[in-house]
This record gives sequence, structure tokens and C-alpha cells, in this order.
Amino acid sequence: MSPTSPPGARVDPANAAHYAERAQAYDARIEALDREARERFARVPEASRRVITGHDSFAHLGAAYGIRFFSPRGVSTGGEASARDLARLARQVREQRIRAVFVENVTDPRLVEQLARESGAKVGGVLFSDALSAKDARAGTYLALMRHNIDTIASALAEEGPAR
Repeated sequence: MSPTSPPGARVDPANAAHYAERAQAYDARIEALDREARERFARVPEASRRVITGHDSFAHLGAAYGIRFFSPRGVSTGGEASARDLARLARQVREQRIRAVFVENVTDPRLVEQLARESGAKVGGVLFSDALSAKDARAGTYLALMRHNIDTIASALAEEGPAR
């Protein structure tokens, strides 16, 4: 067994070919989703690829697809944004014409909703950051979570937003 063999192949060598085939198929699905995401975000002007989320949890998406994420709080979901932070972000949303703000599945939506009201941006939807949804729901697997987040962000950015 090579060190890159799927874990199941090391435990069950008799079915190693099956595990390798499944791993290749999964890799192909990840690569296809990545290509689709790159194509979708490439259609959004770079200047429009700016969004607000409840906390800094989407750096991987930002780096991969050229999206700038801004947040009213730092990495921790436990911290509260101050009134000054909220006013600064609302001003930034207006000045940079940020089209959408997003609620996260693991955070209280009130802060992001208030930011949308104060800035004129729209709430672009719910993003899944730190947890999957129920198995049969929209983000029940890693690929479903990524597809949901990509679809939600790309759709919100593609629309003509009323950001002032």
C-alpha cells in the first residue's frame, strides 16, 4: 500500500481498488465544483466581489475565487461588534458599493440584518461556515455545503444590487 492510498485500502486491502475508484470519483466531483465556481465568479467583476459575513470564516473561498470578505467581528463567533464597528462597516458597504451581506448558519442573524438595513445592502442569504446542516438538507455533506455557499454568493453578486 502506498502512503497515498485511501484509508479504507489500508484497513481492507482486498477492496483497495474499490476505495481508490471512489476516491478518484470524489476528487473529480471536487474539481468539477471548483471549475464551476471559478467560471461563475469570473463573470462577476472583480470590484463587485466584496461581501460581508458575520465573522471571518471564509478566507479559503476568498483566496480561491478572488472574493474580499469583511466582517463586523474577528475570528471568534463569540465577540460582539461595537456600535463604532457597525457604523464603520455600514460606511464601508456604502462607499465600496458592497451588494450583499450574509448570515451564517451558526451565528445570530440580527447583526448582519442590522448592517443591511443601515447600509442599503441586501441580505444575500445564509452561508454555512462551521457546521453542516442535517444530512438531507442543503448542506448535509461537504460538497453540498460548498455548492450551497458558492451558489448563494455567486447569485447575490451577479444581481444588480441597490447598494448605495
